[in-house]
Parts: sequence; C-alpha cells; structure tokens
Amino acid sequence: MSNMSPAKHLLVVTMLFLSLSMAVTTSQSSVGRTMSKEDIGLKTEKLTHFHFFLHAIISGPNIDDVNVALPPPTSTTPAADALFGRVDVVDIPMTIGPNISSERIGSFQGVVAGVSPVEELTYFMEVAFIFTEGKYNGSTLVMLGRNQATMKLRELPIVGGTGIFRFARGYALTRTYSPFDTKTGIAIYEYDLYALHY
Repeated sequence: MSNMSPAKHLLVVTMLFLSLSMAVTTSQSSVGRTMSKEDIGLKTEKLTHFHFFLHAIISGPNIDDVNVALPPPTSTTPAADALFGRVDVVDIPMTIGPNISSERIGSFQGVVAGVSPVEELTYFMEVAFIFTEGKYNGSTLVMLGRNQATMKLRELPIVGGTGIFRFARGYALTRTYSPFDTKTGIAIYEYDLYALHY
C-alpha cells in the first residue's frame, strides 16, 4: 500500500470500513427474531386481583424500612427532617389481613425515594411484590411510580413481572390503613393490585 496514491489509499480504507460495517449490521440483525406467543407457551391473557396489607416497621428492633441516604442539611431544614432526597430500602411483609400476625403471602422489596418537601409526602417507588405462597410462590410483580401519601387513594403502574407474571401490566391502588404510630413504630398500608398476565 506504500506505492498507492493518497486517493487509492483512501478508497481502499473506505472499502474496508464499509465491508466491516456491513458484517456488523448483518450479525446484529440475526440477534433477534419474530416469535408468536405460542412459541413460549403463552395462552389466554387474564386479569388477577390481589388484596393485602403491608406493615412498615420504621422504628424498633425489627425494622423493615431502612434509611440509607439523607439529603445534605440546609440553613432552614435539618437533614433528619428533610424528605426531598431521602432514600430508603424496604423489605416489608405482605399479609392477608391488617393484623401483622395474619397470614403472610410475600414481601414488598425495593427502593423508596422522597421527591418532594415534607408537607407533600411524595415518594418515587421502585419495588417488587414477591409472592411466597400458593400457586404464585416465586413470582413477582414490579411497581414503578409516584406515590403522594397525602392523597387518600393513590394509583401506581405495574410495569412487569416474573414467573406466572411474565409480560404483566396493570396498576396498584394503595391507601394508608393506619398511619405511623410512634408507640409501635409501624405504619400499615392497604393494597389492591390489578394485573393482566398470561
């Protein structure tokens, strides 16, 4: 290539580049393929409704809602009192009834972040409902969205799932059943999930 003119050299380099680009494009297009639902055993879509309670233990010996980050303090709001920027990790029991001793059906696990001033009590939630009983054992539903706790009834989207709930979509309705009790350290939330899945 040392005896080539600059124009021929550029042409050869361009041809090599185009050949390589075509090879990469060809190999990438073979990565995916169109399938039918039947190819992976998906049958009729159905709607499932769940009703249960969460017991958030925020203080005491058996905490299941742990603060992992606080925002830096400002001149007007000490960090301990600030909600905006607060991040908690949760592993909260899901039970059939509002009493913490009622039958446990799973866990509510994920990350909850404060996205508003304290007076608005708004959180962004990225959590999984992990079922541990009956035919749903080992399956999960994932919820992702904004939860404004000052509203009586809140709606959040169900964006996916695993196990029985592969390809799931739907919504969750939640309400505060019992606000945080400083004596017990517990807040109780009631959930209704509506999930479309196969």
